[in-house]
Amino acid sequence: MTLPADRFGLSAAMTTPFFATGALDLSRLADHARWCLANGCTSVTVFGTTGEGASVGTSGREQVLGALAAAGIRGEGVVYCIAASSIYEAVAQGRMAAEFSCRGLLLTPPFYFKGVSDDGVFSWFASVLQKLGSAARNVILYNLPSVTQVSLSVELIERLKREFPGIITGVKDSSGDWEYTRRLLAEHSDLAILIGDERYLAEGVRRGGQGAISGLANICPGVLRPLAIDGQDDQRINRLVDEVLKYPVVPAVKALLTRRTGDEAWLNVRAPLVRLPAMDVGQLGAFYDDLFMDKAV
Repeated sequence: MTLPADRFGLSAAMTTPFFATGALDLSRLADHARWCLANGCTSVTVFGTTGEGASVGTSGREQVLGALAAAGIRGEGVVYCIAASSIYEAVAQGRMAAEFSCRGLLLTPPFYFKGVSDDGVFSWFASVLQKLGSAARNVILYNLPSVTQVSLSVELIERLKREFPGIITGVKDSSGDWEYTRRLLAEHSDLAILIGDERYLAEGVRRGGQGAISGLANICPGVLRPLAIDGQDDQRINRLVDEVLKYPVVPAVKALLTRRTGDEAWLNVRAPLVRLPAMDVGQLGAFYDDLFMDKAV
């Protein structure tokens, strides 16, 4: 199926490979990005939560974009996640993405200070977007309150959308709160609403959602694509998400990727995260095999 030009589709929230020393494994990263794009993803998202983006500094981000370019992956196939609490660091990351001609910016709210007001969060976003100027384009707001402790209210999104028309083009909702997601779909149908919790993906797409930025797309993009593109249910995905959530999510995704590839180098994470214990890796892998054995993934 050819994806309509105005649909976002399925993006892999691409996990970042590291050597045991913590250094970036750029060759493995480029190979994995190519695999995701060849197996059902319309783009890859770099430096997101699953990609440990808050642990990758400016130099590392430049190296990753360079490795993608060397692998023939153009900016139009890349969404760049900005993860910074400093306005100035966020702007620097956004300019880097613009220089690479990235498809879009996934903009995380400031995550250090807690209990901040909508007015404060609006001021932060507005400052970043104003300072970015023409580099601010195709901005997807990232709602991830379980990590950032900053919730993007439906009203705040309306305010930002009106202040920056044509610049704010989407919302990635990883709240896991279906009632909130339903409000987004109903009240912001002019934006690309992307479903972060794969258990709600098919239903969200049937209600007008435009797809997903998905951590599980690192593992089984072929299975996820019908959910993200056509809104087709697949209860195996619900079961897999439920199982993954029993573990620290990022190391769990890397454990599943290790199972799919047979490559234990994928287990490496950067501090403060730690890899899953071998027993958990085995149990999660066996669960995955039971779900997808003899299935094309």
